[in-house]
Amino acid sequence: MYKQRKPTRLKDYNYSSNGRYFVTIFVQDRKQLLGQIVGDGVLDVPKVELSRFGIIAEKYIVSMNETYEKIHVSDYVIMPNHIHLIIGVLGHGTSRTASPTNEAIPRFVSTFKRFCNKEYGQNIWQRSYNDHIIRNDLDYKKYYSYIQKNPFTWAKDEFYIEKPSY
Repeated sequence: MYKQRKPTRLKDYNYSSNGRYFVTIFVQDRKQLLGQIVGDGVLDVPKVELSRFGIIAEKYIVSMNETYEKIHVSDYVIMPNHIHLIIGVLGHGTSRTASPTNEAIPRFVSTFKRFCNKEYGQNIWQRSYNDHIIRNDLDYKKYYSYIQKNPFTWAKDEFYIEKPSY
């Protein structure tokens, strides 16, 4: 018997509505393919050193900002096995609920993954993604701060998996 998947989207919410969204996209099986955290935090500030996969992901994050007129990634961090983004949607909202596959946020994530995978020559992404609808400026500041601090707190991060020695 298969375990039933918990829905990740807010029921009956239009993900094309104007606003900001905190989105997390994971690498399949949380493999650390996107890079590594370097720097010990004493004199050498921790930062993300991107791998080939991470460089390609960053290229598509930046290019998506140039491609989409009404969708903009304002903040992001690429971690070893996941990406956090704050995505703003402006002028996309409609009075009726869009179909789930045509909503701005799911379409953005799907397009981003597809472009990356084409260049990778393989699929590295987990099937779904996590999102949080940012409700106000205080909420935005919380997620913005989380993105900025993520490389500093990597070893304590809920998505941290100690890199296996091969």
